[in-house]
Amino acid sequence: MKRLFALFALLAVSLPTALTAQSSMPPAPYAYTQLEDPAQEQIARDLMETLRCLQCQSQSIADSDAPVAGDMRHQVRTRIAAGESPEEIRAYLISRYGDYISYEPEISATTWPLFVLPGILVLLALIVLLRRVGRVRE
Repeated sequence: MKRLFALFALLAVSLPTALTAQSSMPPAPYAYTQLEDPAQEQIARDLMETLRCLQCQSQSIADSDAPVAGDMRHQVRTRIAAGESPEEIRAYLISRYGDYISYEPEISATTWPLFVLPGILVLLALIVLLRRVGRVRE
């Protein structure tokens, strides 16, 4: 019983310390830099909204505070300033980080099951449902 109490006491002491350590982390690098040309900055922001943060996995790189997202934002802005098109930048980032980075994945040899299997499963569910309803009526 004393060991259990000691464990809870240790957790009670260490948990607030761990939570404050998370909140004191510096912002992602390059988080506040912007392109001087407003049109280029808008193109960069539109592209950043369609790219997924590798660390957060549910946020775009435009919304994420993760260091890797800050680096990716910097890459996008640097490449746009150098004159690359958003499609070229997207292709570069996909080749570097994989298909997962894009919120709009392309159908390829590795991703086609993700697009086809849901339809097949719905079709099989309908067939099973129609057979069961047909048996009940007979």
